[in-house]
Amino acid sequence: MSINSALLAGVSGLTANSAALAAISQNIANVNTVGYKRTTVDFSTVVNAQNQGAGYSAGGILGTTRNYISQAGQLQRTTSSTDLGIAGQGFFVATEKAEGLDAGDARLFTRAGAFRVDEFGYLKNTAGLYLQGWPVDSEGGIVRDPSDLNKLKSINVGSVGGTAEATTRAQLNANLQSSQAVSPDIATYSLATNSMSMYDAEAGTGFKPDFQITIPASDSKGGQRSIAYSFIKTANPNEWRAEVHVIPASDIENGSTPSNGILKSGLVLFTQDGRLDVDGMKAAEIATPGTMLFADPSVASITLGASDPATVGTAVAPQWRDSLGIDNQTITFDLSASAGGLTQYDSDSIVQAVTTNGTAFGNLSNIEIDDEGYITAIFDNGVTRRVAQVALATFTSADSLAVANANAYRVSQGSGTYNLKAPGTGGAGLIGASQLEASTVDLSLEFTGLITTQRAYSASSKIITTADEMLAELISIKR
Repeated sequence: MSINSALLAGVSGLTANSAALAAISQNIANVNTVGYKRTTVDFSTVVNAQNQGAGYSAGGILGTTRNYISQAGQLQRTTSSTDLGIAGQGFFVATEKAEGLDAGDARLFTRAGAFRVDEFGYLKNTAGLYLQGWPVDSEGGIVRDPSDLNKLKSINVGSVGGTAEATTRAQLNANLQSSQAVSPDIATYSLATNSMSMYDAEAGTGFKPDFQITIPASDSKGGQRSIAYSFIKTANPNEWRAEVHVIPASDIENGSTPSNGILKSGLVLFTQDGRLDVDGMKAAEIATPGTMLFADPSVASITLGASDPATVGTAVAPQWRDSLGIDNQTITFDLSASAGGLTQYDSDSIVQAVTTNGTAFGNLSNIEIDDEGYITAIFDNGVTRRVAQVALATFTSADSLAVANANAYRVSQGSGTYNLKAPGTGGAGLIGASQLEASTVDLSLEFTGLITTQRAYSASSKIITTADEMLAELISIKR
């Protein structure tokens, strides 16, 4: 009967508008929730199959929930360095527990970036989710995999305090003046009796270098050591004599090498356009072994053996002094970097930059996060060290993600699989440190929706009361 279908249509209107009211209520309640995405209920008509001559049967209305997950909210400034917002596409990858993760543990995706350091040093947001990222390996590199969530680890900034790492790499960016006059006393230079490593202005000993570069290095215990490159111009064009030595010389046992802390010595050659002559040094070393500072300047390195009291006076290679009690280390020097390196131009001899890895012992004082998601630990001794990089997940259809608790989402069949990306690459947004993404709820829009939903609900209830009255009239015909 058509009146019955009208009753059912009215009921469907009540149901759909009740769902719309629930969505609006959810939005209003979350107007100040960080990273919240508004939800609406979209209505669609339901049409029943019609039989000819039997009248019209109302189908009613169906309410379908729609999540505006891809809609970005405004980034708002905060005072916490661990608050994170995303300027663009992407979601933070998070887990419900920090440790012992395996392939079966759920990975959630969220834009709620109100992270704090918990009691164990993990970055955890106010909903209790732990931030995931790619950890930095021992060499300072990051191994990324766009499809493997198991490569991600819970980011822990508490474990970096009070640690130390030995220096393994040093990049030199310095210039030696090509017009440097040759020292009139160069004939007195002797690696054994009058070397640059012996130079002492007050004592009047040793040969004064034309230029010296001092490189700070951390040993295995985080102690600070100094390694110097000393240079003197020779009479040959584009040629310098160099010594690599430790300051003070007493920090090492030289073994069978020259004394006074010298680790390496030899010639350094430059091309006519002022660049380090790598090929020329290789060829010269092959022709006359032992004349060049490094046989291959592109892989220049020195190795210092561990402190070992048993080899004092008998060591055949340089090693740390036995009383220091530190481990061996190899330091690789980048002398021919594309951005600079060691050059010989006709300008003042100067050190533009010396960059080393490794850390001295220090306590964690601050955490900084840049727009590419690199998390850097700042120590109270001025040393900085990268800890990890935040990973962002992007989806083909972010609006189709399944909604989960804690203002987070799960992968669904409609969303497509995730792609893990570094911030600022492959369409992923940049990280905004000390910023939080505001809710996308517009109160004026929601309150307007309240009014229209209330009216629509009342109208649907009128359908039911009217149909009820008509049925009552039909029943009363028999009286």
